[in-house]
Amino acid sequence: MSWTIISASLPLFARAFLLTLRLSAVSIVFASLLGLVLALVREYRVPVFSQASATIEELFRNTPLLIQLFFLYYAFPTIGIKWNAETCAIIGMSILGAAYMSGAFQGGFDAIPSVQTESARALGLSPMQMIRHVTLPQGLTRSVPAVAANAIFIVKETSVFTVIAVPELTNTARDLIGMYYRTDEYLLQLVIAYAIILIPLSVILTLLERRVRRGTFGDN
Repeated sequence: MSWTIISASLPLFARAFLLTLRLSAVSIVFASLLGLVLALVREYRVPVFSQASATIEELFRNTPLLIQLFFLYYAFPTIGIKWNAETCAIIGMSILGAAYMSGAFQGGFDAIPSVQTESARALGLSPMQMIRHVTLPQGLTRSVPAVAANAIFIVKETSVFTVIAVPELTNTARDLIGMYYRTDEYLLQLVIAYAIILIPLSVILTLLERRVRRGTFGDN
């Protein structure tokens, strides 16, 4: 183990770390927003869009991200649609994440006691009022554990971006190992970099989950 080699490669890993962090954050935000829309469409059985939402969820949850990225990066240019690698990575991860986030939100909505929705209808609330005052406040709190797990999943899946040459952490480590054959030093930095992202994120999401649980269900 050479600390000189580790020190020399730190600037490259720092850039890759920031890129991975940015791609993860953007993908989580887009996946959450799109997943919420897909879940609401299915919850309220919006004609046509409900079926489309179910199709999107099943399609992207049951195909590898690797294939999706290849399709976005290599197939789309043949029909005149071309994005750079980072854009393809965000689009692919956002749609895949949305498919999982949709299921997480749907689970939260399904956990709302039926008496709540029945009471809302009895009071004459419109669908938009029900979404604002019943579905979102209660459904989102109940979906926090699943959403948190999906957020961590998205961060881990950024390692697949290496297949379209995005210079994130895994790609950087692979390239350095290929050039200098110092596997131990570069893999150590790779593990530490992901730990720096995932451990604090896991702690924060766990604390958020506990706080939401206490606020929703009391101290149980």
